[in-house]
Amino acid sequence: MLELQQLTIQVRRDILRMVHKVNSGHPGGSLGCAEFLVVLYSTIMNRNAKFEMNGYDEDLFFLSNGHISPVFYSVLARSGYFDVNELNTFRLLNSRLQGHPTTHEGLPGIRIASGSLGQGMSVALGAAEAKKLNNDSRIVYSLHGDGELQEGQNWEAMMYASAKNIDNIIATIDLNGKQIDGATDDVLPMGSIKDKFESFGWLVVEINNGNNIQDIIDGMSKAKSLTNNKKPVCVLLKTMMGNGVDFMMHTHAWHGKAPNDDQLESALKQNPETLGDY
Repeated sequence: MLELQQLTIQVRRDILRMVHKVNSGHPGGSLGCAEFLVVLYSTIMNRNAKFEMNGYDEDLFFLSNGHISPVFYSVLARSGYFDVNELNTFRLLNSRLQGHPTTHEGLPGIRIASGSLGQGMSVALGAAEAKKLNNDSRIVYSLHGDGELQEGQNWEAMMYASAKNIDNIIATIDLNGKQIDGATDDVLPMGSIKDKFESFGWLVVEINNGNNIQDIIDGMSKAKSLTNNKKPVCVLLKTMMGNGVDFMMHTHAWHGKAPNDDQLESALKQNPETLGDY
């Protein structure tokens, strides 16, 4: 547990430093999902040591809300997919680490270009069906923003998943209640997301503290136990946008804004170095 906590703190440092360096990026949602992605890649997923694009005989992950690429890149690097020093190139011209993940530069760990919100569910379901066709028993994981669910394509995909009994997928929704223009309930209220998924034929697991490592482990383990049961599985992950940095929490203001020098210094003091900066 201590190792996962230390890794999470280091990932937060990576996020803050990457976004600050280029004065561009999305720290809020990235910080909120740091614990989740650390647990997913360190504990939950069955991954092959060598990255293969086809992903046969290993669990797959698809990031639908691709704007939180800083946390994704940090976790991939800290998981051994590429050298941690490459985080220095975030959002630079000709870098493999673009603001939204891309595939044309062949970055290990990235299987789709993402960030066109609402599309990741469809992609993940296609990958899950491909595994069924290939007699591959591994699981497909995906992550989506709650504001992203305002995109209609998600609901078509959700209907399809239950109608076709796609039961080797775990789709996680980051429920931080905020999006770029404010609270999700102010922008476009969606009512009970749990009730909606269940009415669409999904099994739902709730993680009430999505920034608690043990709660994530327990919740995702439960979700895994519900797979292969003729129904798709959804995890509702309740997180805090900007988690771990006091002035970034409880607000949507840091959805897509970089900290200045003084703010970076304050944020890093709240997250002391654990594994070594790049």
